[in-house]
Amino acid sequence: MRLHGPAVRLSVFVGESDQWRNRPLYHEIVRRAHQAGLAGATVIRGIEGYGASSRIHTTRILSLSEDLPVLVVVVDAEPRIRDFLPMLDELVTEGLVVLDPVEVIRYTGRPADTQDTQGAGDAG
Repeated sequence: MRLHGPAVRLSVFVGESDQWRNRPLYHEIVRRAHQAGLAGATVIRGIEGYGASSRIHTTRILSLSEDLPVLVVVVDAEPRIRDFLPMLDELVTEGLVVLDPVEVIRYTGRPADTQDTQGAGDAG
């Protein structure tokens, strides 16, 4: 896939303990983004944050470290991201979904014969 120039960054803020049919919600978002053929997705685990509930979640307090903030970031062309939004309506019942215009400078991957077999080498 070729991606260069104007694009959109989709940011989905959810809790680490949020579930979709007994699986982590962030995992399901990434799985569906992959199924939809979007350019790439990355999950980032936060160390502290709060959202609409105004309850602070942090790694510093053991009892609150069970539901840390998680950010799923997807970048692709605007029409492809907008086509994906109805799927998020189904999945994300609590959280924040944000779209930002971005400019893609470089989007490259390794040739298939040199890719990490665990998938850890592709960051998005």
